[in-house]
Amino acid sequence: MDSQKKNDRAAWLQGPSAACSMPGDVESPWRLVLLGAPGVGKGTQALLLSQRLGACHLSTGDVFRAAGSRSDCDQTPAMTAALGHMRRGELVPDTTVWEMVRERTGCLHCGGGFILDGFPRTLSQAEALKQHMENEKLSLHAVVNYELPLDEIVSRLSGRRTCKQCKAVFHVTGQPPKTEGVCDHCKVRMEAYQRSTMPLIEFYSGLGLLMPVAATGSPDEICGRTMGKLGLSG
Repeated sequence: MDSQKKNDRAAWLQGPSAACSMPGDVESPWRLVLLGAPGVGKGTQALLLSQRLGACHLSTGDVFRAAGSRSDCDQTPAMTAALGHMRRGELVPDTTVWEMVRERTGCLHCGGGFILDGFPRTLSQAEALKQHMENEKLSLHAVVNYELPLDEIVSRLSGRRTCKQCKAVFHVTGQPPKTEGVCDHCKVRMEAYQRSTMPLIEFYSGLGLLMPVAATGSPDEICGRTMGKLGLSG
């Protein structure tokens, strides 16, 4: 099951005008969505699953990072709008994020399948993806939700004096966090994530697609657990 093919993901990272050097082609391509809070190891699992399933890792975060290094004349309208919001410190609206994904619809037809990482993040994005895939006569196999208790996630993200994730700085006497070793900013962020993700979990659970996986242990152990839930050998 482990695929040796490597896809440069050019069509995903650069936009619809680019072509991947090796689109990939497997007999029964897997189409997955990964959910999980920051710090849960979702990106690592996406890479491991991509290697084992031969599916293309489609990360919206990678798209934003790649776009930030390109000149404005090389951007699609959706990407230009998204970067404008990001530079102003604003959240990118659902409609803009969806348009960015929609212009890469060819990637959803990848012959190797796909693993969506970072999308959808909201219920409206999930509904748009569902409708689009139905129109394209494509179907998701599963939505993997990597789970960890909130306190453990925050502990992973937090530094004792400088938060490794959000870079908020605390002084142990002058400006201590409310809980020793736990960044207040990250805790608020995780609580907001849980609120925004619950509708997604209910949505995909109602469709019979949700697959909870405990994100404990080593990356290989978690990946093996995921493969087992998919009915495959690790």
